[in-house]
Amino acid sequence: MSTPQDRIAVECPSCSPAESTVHEVLKAGSGRHTVRCTECGHVHKIKTESETEVERKVVISQDGESFSTTVGAPPAETIAVGEEFIVDSEEAIMLVRITGLEVGPEQRVDETAVEDVETIWTRAVDNVTVKVTVNPKEGTGDRESTRSFDLQIPGDHEFVVGDEVEFGDEEFRIKAIQVREDAPEYRHGKFDHDGDMVYAKDVKRLYGTDLSTSAWSAW
Repeated sequence: MSTPQDRIAVECPSCSPAESTVHEVLKAGSGRHTVRCTECGHVHKIKTESETEVERKVVISQDGESFSTTVGAPPAETIAVGEEFIVDSEEAIMLVRITGLEVGPEQRVDETAVEDVETIWTRAVDNVTVKVTVNPKEGTGDRESTRSFDLQIPGDHEFVVGDEVEFGDEEFRIKAIQVREDAPEYRHGKFDHDGDMVYAKDVKRLYGTDLSTSAWSAW
């Protein structure tokens, strides 16, 4: 026989989806309970208070533009700058990296609990724009002939110093990689030794040497 502590008031998806009815707790679990509606006998599972989430504003920056949405997370969960998570918004489902945690007016921290955050500032990292600066091959142009362009590429693409790469009409040898400030896992801000690897989502700018002659034929 159920005691008062074994009964709770929750919505029943069968007979009362909009209003709470009395339910018997059949099985108490960590995070979820199995309950039975006393009105219609329907058995279902419910989330317990330990899984309660709070909504927090998230600002997502991508290619110079930004938009805001909200995410839910346990209030006691600790989050930090540099961490990545999935955002499921009306605009798209995307992977983002935390770039700032606003806990008050003009007050930001590197790490805090979700319940203390007002706004989570992020950058989309599943698909990114990588800026590239390419110098002409020796003997085919001067330093004033250096040109720059952007690459649209998946964030997990690997760029390796010393590799010869081709993207459409662009063909060049990577000679250096400048790393973004929000990529703390790297020991240096710039890599220029053959074999050094940086993911596209962490690249601030690529530096390369042109491998084609046609690109500089106009000079």
